[in-house]
Amino acid sequence: MTKTSTTAFVCQACGAVSAKWAGRCEACGEWNTLIEETVSAPPGSLKAEKSPSKRGPKTEFIALNAETEAVSRIVIGVEELDRVFGGGIVPASATLIGGDPGIGKSTLLLQAAARLARNGVKTVYVSGEEAAAQIQERAKRLKVANSPVQLATETDLRRILSALKEASPDFVVIDSIQTLWSDSLEAAPGSVAQVRACAQELVRWAKKSGAALVLVGHVTKEGTIAGPRVVEHMVDAVFYFEGERGHQFRILRAVKNRFGPTDEIGIFEMHALGLTPAKEPSALFLSSEEESGGGTAVFAAMEGSRPVLAEVQALVAKSPFGTPRRSVIGFDSGRLAMLLAVLEARCGINLAGMDVYLSVAGGYRISEPAGDLAAAAALLSSLSGNPVPKRAVFFGEVALSGAVRAAPRMDQRMKEAARLGFQQAFGPEHSPAADGGLTLTPIARLIALVDLLAPDAANA
Repeated sequence: MTKTSTTAFVCQACGAVSAKWAGRCEACGEWNTLIEETVSAPPGSLKAEKSPSKRGPKTEFIALNAETEAVSRIVIGVEELDRVFGGGIVPASATLIGGDPGIGKSTLLLQAAARLARNGVKTVYVSGEEAAAQIQERAKRLKVANSPVQLATETDLRRILSALKEASPDFVVIDSIQTLWSDSLEAAPGSVAQVRACAQELVRWAKKSGAALVLVGHVTKEGTIAGPRVVEHMVDAVFYFEGERGHQFRILRAVKNRFGPTDEIGIFEMHALGLTPAKEPSALFLSSEEESGGGTAVFAAMEGSRPVLAEVQALVAKSPFGTPRRSVIGFDSGRLAMLLAVLEARCGINLAGMDVYLSVAGGYRISEPAGDLAAAAALLSSLSGNPVPKRAVFFGEVALSGAVRAAPRMDQRMKEAARLGFQQAFGPEHSPAADGGLTLTPIARLIALVDLLAPDAANA
């Protein structure tokens, strides 16, 4: 009996399957992404049905409160990397790491593999993008060439699996999943079918062998990991490596982690010898000037369990054109539009004919709503020309009614500000008591901040 197969049109963006070609994918809405591929007969078809007695042993159920062994971890030895993994990488787990080209993914993983190899962990590094000489040259530059890392350059999945079964490593890096191909499929390397099949085989091998697997994924122009989203569901953890090339810091952000927190970040500094954990993360995002002019405010952010201080800069100027500009870097453009609407409707500040530029210094990105109050303070300071109080931090979510809502973990934000020498904090009305020489000024409504920073701008 031969294995039947047919052709179908598969979306290269989301992996949806269509019986006929169309210009636009109905699942994700992307244009010109449907490619014809060979699809095997589904495993749930009538030909694949067998009697339960021939399928092997029966599935056994256990009690929910049954005692199980604690999850063991392999400590990498890089503090920031272990923080994101949740205390170390778990054996028999699969991790997907994505990031922009040249951001430092291969550098970070080569350093981690070299450190693990020096600690006695059997490590394998497989590259499908670079030649062995290129990786060896990078290892010499990073001063890790003497580490006992087993290096291979291969894109054939069958050969990679055979080599891994023979080597029996404890830690494996595959750089990258988009370059691998399987001879069981007729699709081209990098297609949805190839990426999905190769990832599934590698994850299955990692679960059976007990090795910790790290896959590197390409990133699309929208900033998401390329390939079908089903790959993210196959793995146990998904991390994004982000940062601006013009800045020395890099951020490893966890968006999925079955063995740890999903809102944790690791901050690294790029040097001549590679990436090193940042000793003082808040100092990377603050201005070195002792006194800054109008239009700047410091935001006390929270990234997982870590407080980080970032500087928000704003510039409000009269627009020479009929349509004013709204330019945002490192902040949500939708939240900026909401803040401008609240300032106009609830506080009487007319910004209709003004160009508004808002940027977060150092390339940091503010993703939590608690940054609203700092952004509003920077906008009001720029509009009035009055600088914010010296050595002050801001945090709080601004509602559409103009009220300032509480932010999570406010006590940790203020402790970090006090540790760095800040003297005053502006936050929601029910903020915890400040300590460490930090004075708390409660802001119940946004109009109170307007009266403090730009009293002449209201109803002007």
